[in-house]
Amino acid sequence: MTASLQLSPTVVAVIVGMSVATYVTKAGGLWVLNRVTVSDRVEAGLDVLPGAIIVSILGPELLDAGPVEWGASAVVLVVMVRTENVLLALLSGLAVVLSLRAVV
Repeated sequence: MTASLQLSPTVVAVIVGMSVATYVTKAGGLWVLNRVTVSDRVEAGLDVLPGAIIVSILGPELLDAGPVEWGASAVVLVVMVRTENVLLALLSGLAVVLSLRAVV
């Protein structure tokens, strides 16, 4: 395995930590929403919350990223627009990063 394919423990810890945080906030939100009545406006805001969290995490990282990461971001954006499948978009971006880092 080349050094470019290795992930630092800090990056893995951040990914795992944010995954847990996302799950807890989502599960907690569903738990709360089952106990209160929300307006359509609040419901629309809650629908876009997971995407906003991902953008807030990845946006600052992209500012310091190179062409590989920007290329992967473009692929994620295209897959997301065409399929509206977050998991497929994220997996596509991951595959592009790993592939391009192996080549570049």
